[in-house]
This record gives sequence, C-alpha cells and structure tokens, in this order.
Amino acid sequence: MAWEGSDRKARLPKDWPRRRLRILRRDRYQCQMPVYEGGPPCLAPANQVDHKLRGDDHSDENLWSLCRPHHARKSSQEGNAARLPNKRTPGKHPGLK
Repeated sequence: MAWEGSDRKARLPKDWPRRRLRILRRDRYQCQMPVYEGGPPCLAPANQVDHKLRGDDHSDENLWSLCRPHHARKSSQEGNAARLPNKRTPGKHPGLK
C-alpha cells in the first residue's frame, strides 16, 4: 500500500479535504502536468492533487491537479530517485588523475 510506513498523511493540513477540492476546482478538474518539458498541460480528467515540489509546502502555488497516470508516474520517479544511491563519488574524475 502506498501510505504504508509513511507519516505523509499525518503531515497533511487538517483542512486537506477542502483544500484538495479547491485545487481541483481551480484547475477545472484537468491534469496540469506538462505533456513534455515546457509544453502545454495534459488536461486529461484529474481527480488527484499533489505537490509540485516535494515537502510540506501545502500552499496553493505548490499544489496541482493530476490525472491518475501522471500522479503515478511522478510518485514512481520520486520514489526511485530516493532509493537510488548517489553514483557520483567525490574527488577528481579518474580520467583527470
């Protein structure tokens, strides 16, 4: 389950249900994720609200409506990035030694 082992839900503001509905209405229930980098928004029917930037900034400016596929993709990318170790090692590049 997505929330299993996470305290994320507990960190949402008490008025989250109203805030979520406000964001969906603001975005006309349309997905705001760009189709490609810098491109127009998807505009598919949206029923989910997510943070643009990770963290606990629950301001309207940091929230957007997403369709299920885009929300799943974004969450998966964030989860994978958090699990992958940093492959870069400090110090000079071996080719420069």
